[in-house]
Amino acid sequence: MEAAAPVSSAPRSVGEIYRDYTARRAGLVRALTSDVDEFYGLCDPEKENLCLYGLPNGGWEVALPAEEVPPEMPEPALGINFARDGMKRRDWLSLVAVHSDAWLVSVAYFYAARLNGNDRKRLFNMINDHPSVCETMFDRKQRENKPGVDNSGKSRHSTKRSSDGKIKNSRSAAVEDGYEDDEEHSETLCGTCSSLYNSNEFWIGCDICEQWFHGKCVRITPAKADQIKQYKCPDCSKKSR
Repeated sequence: MEAAAPVSSAPRSVGEIYRDYTARRAGLVRALTSDVDEFYGLCDPEKENLCLYGLPNGGWEVALPAEEVPPEMPEPALGINFARDGMKRRDWLSLVAVHSDAWLVSVAYFYAARLNGNDRKRLFNMINDHPSVCETMFDRKQRENKPGVDNSGKSRHSTKRSSDGKIKNSRSAAVEDGYEDDEEHSETLCGTCSSLYNSNEFWIGCDICEQWFHGKCVRITPAKADQIKQYKCPDCSKKSR
Protein backbone atom coordinates (compact mmCIF):
# COMPACT_ATOMS: atom_id res chain seq x y z
CA MET A 1 0.00 0.00 0.00
CA GLU A 2 1.39 3.39 -0.95
CA ALA A 3 1.88 6.27 1.41
CA ALA A 4 -0.64 9.10 1.37
CA ALA A 5 -0.04 11.72 -1.30
CA PRO A 6 1.33 15.08 -0.11
CA VAL A 7 -0.83 18.16 0.01
CA SER A 8 -0.56 20.10 -3.26
CA SER A 9 -1.83 23.50 -2.14
CA ALA A 10 -2.50 24.48 1.46
CA PRO A 11 -5.73 26.34 2.29
CA ARG A 12 -4.99 29.82 3.62
CA SER A 13 -8.20 31.76 4.28
CA VAL A 14 -10.85 31.03 6.92
CA GLY A 15 -13.23 29.85 4.19
CA GLU A 16 -10.65 27.60 2.55
CA ILE A 17 -9.59 26.01 5.84
CA TYR A 18 -13.23 25.49 6.83
CA ARG A 19 -14.03 23.80 3.51
CA ASP A 20 -10.96 21.62 3.88
CA TYR A 21 -12.08 20.64 7.39
CA THR A 22 -15.66 19.78 6.36
CA ALA A 23 -14.48 17.75 3.36
CA ARG A 24 -11.99 15.74 5.41
CA ARG A 25 -14.58 15.28 8.15
CA ALA A 26 -17.12 14.04 5.61
CA GLY A 27 -14.66 11.41 4.40
CA LEU A 28 -13.94 10.20 7.93
CA VAL A 29 -17.65 10.03 8.77
CA ARG A 30 -18.25 7.87 5.69
CA ALA A 31 -15.36 5.58 6.58
CA LEU A 32 -16.80 4.99 10.05
CA THR A 33 -20.48 4.78 9.09
CA SER A 34 -21.70 3.94 5.58
CA ASP A 35 -18.32 2.49 4.47
CA VAL A 36 -17.46 0.91 7.82
CA ASP A 37 -17.29 -2.69 6.59
CA GLU A 38 -14.85 -1.74 3.84
CA PHE A 39 -12.79 0.32 6.28
CA TYR A 40 -12.74 -2.50 8.84
CA GLY A 41 -11.53 -4.95 6.21
CA LEU A 42 -8.68 -2.69 5.10
CA CYS A 43 -7.30 -2.41 8.64
CA ASP A 44 -5.70 -5.85 8.69
CA PRO A 45 -3.54 -6.22 11.84
CA GLU A 46 -1.04 -8.25 9.80
CA LYS A 47 -0.21 -5.22 7.66
CA GLU A 48 2.21 -2.42 8.48
CA ASN A 49 1.39 0.72 10.48
CA LEU A 50 -1.73 2.13 8.87
CA CYS A 51 -3.46 5.51 9.20
CA LEU A 52 -6.97 6.67 8.33
CA TYR A 53 -6.92 9.85 6.23
CA GLY A 54 -9.82 12.15 5.46
CA LEU A 55 -9.19 13.67 2.04
CA PRO A 56 -9.82 17.25 0.80
CA ASN A 57 -12.17 15.88 -1.88
CA GLY A 58 -14.50 14.33 0.72
CA GLY A 59 -13.11 10.84 0.38
CA TRP A 60 -11.04 8.69 2.73
CA GLU A 61 -8.19 6.21 2.54
CA VAL A 62 -6.30 3.79 4.73
CA ALA A 63 -2.62 4.25 3.93
CA LEU A 64 0.92 4.19 5.25
CA PRO A 65 2.06 7.37 7.01
CA ALA A 66 4.02 10.03 5.16
CA GLU A 67 7.73 9.30 4.84
CA GLU A 68 8.85 12.92 5.22
CA VAL A 69 10.29 13.98 8.58
CA PRO A 70 8.83 16.28 9.68
CA PRO A 71 5.67 15.59 7.65
CA GLU A 72 4.14 18.25 5.42
CA MET A 73 1.09 18.36 7.67
CA PRO A 74 0.00 16.67 10.94
CA GLU A 75 -0.39 12.90 10.63
CA PRO A 76 -3.32 10.81 11.92
CA ALA A 77 -2.91 8.17 14.65
CA LEU A 78 -0.35 5.59 13.59
CA GLY A 79 -1.02 1.84 13.58
CA ILE A 80 -4.79 1.90 14.03
CA ASN A 81 -4.94 -1.60 12.52
CA PHE A 82 -2.90 -3.29 15.27
CA ALA A 83 -5.60 -3.04 17.94
CA ARG A 84 -8.50 -4.02 15.66
CA ASP A 85 -8.79 -7.68 16.65
CA GLY A 86 -7.88 -7.11 20.29
CA MET A 87 -10.91 -4.94 21.03
CA LYS A 88 -14.65 -5.11 20.53
CA ARG A 89 -15.50 -3.71 17.11
CA ARG A 90 -17.57 -0.84 18.54
CA ASP A 91 -14.84 0.14 21.02
CA TRP A 92 -12.16 0.03 18.33
CA LEU A 93 -14.21 2.18 15.95
CA SER A 94 -14.89 4.65 18.77
CA LEU A 95 -11.16 4.90 19.46
CA VAL A 96 -10.44 5.54 15.78
CA ALA A 97 -13.22 8.18 15.73
CA VAL A 98 -11.74 10.05 18.70
CA HIS A 99 -8.27 10.02 17.14
CA SER A 100 -9.81 11.19 13.86
CA ASP A 101 -11.44 14.16 15.60
CA ALA A 102 -8.11 15.09 17.19
CA TRP A 103 -6.41 14.87 13.79
CA LEU A 104 -9.04 17.04 12.09
CA VAL A 105 -8.60 19.80 14.65
CA SER A 106 -4.79 19.55 14.47
CA VAL A 107 -4.86 19.91 10.67
CA ALA A 108 -7.20 22.90 10.88
CA TYR A 109 -5.00 24.57 13.49
CA PHE A 110 -1.89 23.80 11.45
CA TYR A 111 -3.38 25.77 8.55
CA ALA A 112 -4.84 28.45 10.83
CA ALA A 113 -1.58 29.18 12.67
CA ARG A 114 -0.89 32.16 10.38
CA LEU A 115 -4.35 33.67 10.84
CA ASN A 116 -4.95 36.42 13.37
CA GLY A 117 -6.77 35.73 16.62
CA ASN A 118 -10.17 36.93 15.43
CA ASP A 119 -10.03 34.79 12.30
CA ARG A 120 -8.97 31.72 14.29
CA LYS A 121 -11.84 32.30 16.70
CA ARG A 122 -14.30 32.63 13.82
CA LEU A 123 -12.93 29.48 12.16
CA PHE A 124 -13.20 27.34 15.26
CA ASN A 125 -16.66 28.63 16.06
CA MET A 126 -17.66 27.45 12.57
CA ILE A 127 -16.00 24.08 13.18
CA ASN A 128 -17.64 23.73 16.57
CA ASP A 129 -21.09 24.05 14.97
CA HIS A 130 -20.59 20.51 13.64
CA PRO A 131 -20.86 17.41 15.81
CA SER A 132 -17.62 15.51 16.14
CA VAL A 133 -16.96 12.38 14.09
CA CYS A 134 -17.39 10.37 17.29
CA GLU A 135 -20.73 12.02 18.09
CA THR A 136 -21.97 11.44 14.54
CA MET A 137 -21.01 7.77 14.68
CA PHE A 138 -22.77 7.22 18.00
CA ASP A 139 -25.84 9.15 16.83
CA ARG A 140 -26.10 6.83 13.83
CA LYS A 141 -25.77 3.74 16.01
CA GLN A 142 -28.50 4.97 18.35
CA ARG A 143 -30.84 5.55 15.41
CA GLU A 144 -30.15 2.09 14.01
CA ASN A 145 -30.77 0.42 17.36
CA LYS A 146 -33.85 2.43 18.38
CA PRO A 147 -37.07 0.59 17.43
CA GLY A 148 -40.07 2.42 16.02
CA VAL A 149 -38.24 5.62 15.13
CA ASP A 150 -40.58 8.09 13.45
CA ASN A 151 -38.79 9.92 10.67
CA SER A 152 -41.92 11.52 9.26
CA GLY A 153 -40.69 14.92 10.43
CA LYS A 154 -38.42 15.05 7.43
CA SER A 155 -41.26 16.06 5.14
CA ARG A 156 -42.25 18.87 7.48
CA HIS A 157 -38.74 20.24 7.85
CA SER A 158 -37.44 19.67 4.33
CA THR A 159 -38.06 21.48 1.08
CA LYS A 160 -37.74 19.99 -2.39
CA ARG A 161 -39.01 21.90 -5.40
CA SER A 162 -39.30 21.08 -9.07
CA SER A 163 -38.36 23.46 -11.85
CA ASP A 164 -41.91 24.81 -12.03
CA GLY A 165 -41.78 25.86 -8.40
CA LYS A 166 -44.14 23.21 -7.08
CA ILE A 167 -43.24 21.05 -4.13
CA LYS A 168 -42.08 17.66 -5.32
CA ASN A 169 -44.37 14.95 -4.00
CA SER A 170 -42.21 11.91 -4.69
CA ARG A 171 -39.86 11.74 -1.75
CA SER A 172 -41.44 14.04 0.80
CA ALA A 173 -45.01 12.85 0.33
CA ALA A 174 -43.95 9.24 0.56
CA VAL A 175 -42.49 9.93 3.98
CA GLU A 176 -45.52 11.83 5.13
CA ASP A 177 -47.81 8.98 4.15
CA GLY A 178 -45.62 6.48 5.92
CA TYR A 179 -44.84 4.45 2.82
CA GLU A 180 -41.11 4.99 2.78
CA ASP A 181 -38.73 2.86 4.78
CA ASP A 182 -37.37 4.53 7.93
CA GLU A 183 -33.99 3.01 7.21
CA GLU A 184 -33.53 5.17 4.11
CA HIS A 185 -33.78 8.34 6.15
CA SER A 186 -31.35 7.14 8.80
CA GLU A 187 -28.75 7.06 5.99
CA THR A 188 -29.31 10.67 4.88
CA LEU A 189 -26.25 12.87 5.42
CA CYS A 190 -25.91 16.60 4.96
CA GLY A 191 -23.96 17.31 1.78
CA THR A 192 -21.91 19.97 3.56
CA CYS A 193 -21.18 18.72 7.09
CA SER A 194 -22.06 15.01 6.66
CA SER A 195 -24.15 14.99 9.84
CA LEU A 196 -27.05 12.55 9.95
CA TYR A 197 -30.59 13.71 9.38
CA ASN A 198 -32.35 15.20 12.41
CA SER A 199 -36.07 15.87 12.22
CA ASN A 200 -35.70 18.88 14.53
CA GLU A 201 -33.71 20.80 11.93
CA PHE A 202 -34.65 22.41 8.61
CA TRP A 203 -33.28 20.64 5.54
CA ILE A 204 -33.38 21.55 1.85
CA GLY A 205 -32.73 19.38 -1.22
CA CYS A 206 -30.82 20.41 -4.33
CA ASP A 207 -32.94 20.06 -7.49
CA ILE A 208 -29.83 19.34 -9.57
CA CYS A 209 -27.73 16.77 -7.68
CA GLU A 210 -30.58 15.72 -5.30
CA GLN A 211 -28.29 15.96 -2.28
CA TRP A 212 -29.80 17.13 1.02
CA PHE A 213 -28.40 19.91 3.20
CA HIS A 214 -28.98 21.53 6.57
CA GLY A 215 -30.52 24.91 5.87
CA LYS A 216 -27.92 26.49 8.18
CA CYS A 217 -25.05 24.86 6.26
CA VAL A 218 -26.12 26.48 2.98
CA ARG A 219 -27.55 29.62 4.63
CA ILE A 220 -31.14 28.97 3.59
CA THR A 221 -34.00 29.64 6.00
CA PRO A 222 -37.52 28.15 5.65
CA ALA A 223 -38.81 31.59 4.67
CA LYS A 224 -36.13 32.02 2.02
CA ALA A 225 -36.77 28.49 0.71
CA ASP A 226 -40.40 29.38 0.07
CA GLN A 227 -39.23 32.02 -2.42
CA ILE A 228 -36.92 29.66 -4.35
CA LYS A 229 -38.38 28.03 -7.47
CA GLN A 230 -35.39 25.78 -8.12
CA TYR A 231 -32.74 25.33 -5.47
CA LYS A 232 -29.13 24.74 -6.52
CA CYS A 233 -26.59 23.82 -3.87
CA PRO A 234 -23.27 25.76 -3.75
CA ASP A 235 -21.40 23.13 -5.80
CA CYS A 236 -24.06 22.95 -8.53
CA SER A 237 -24.26 26.74 -8.65
CA LYS A 238 -20.51 26.92 -9.31
CA LYS A 239 -20.74 24.31 -12.08
CA SER A 240 -23.53 26.21 -13.86
CA ARG A 241 -21.58 29.48 -14.03
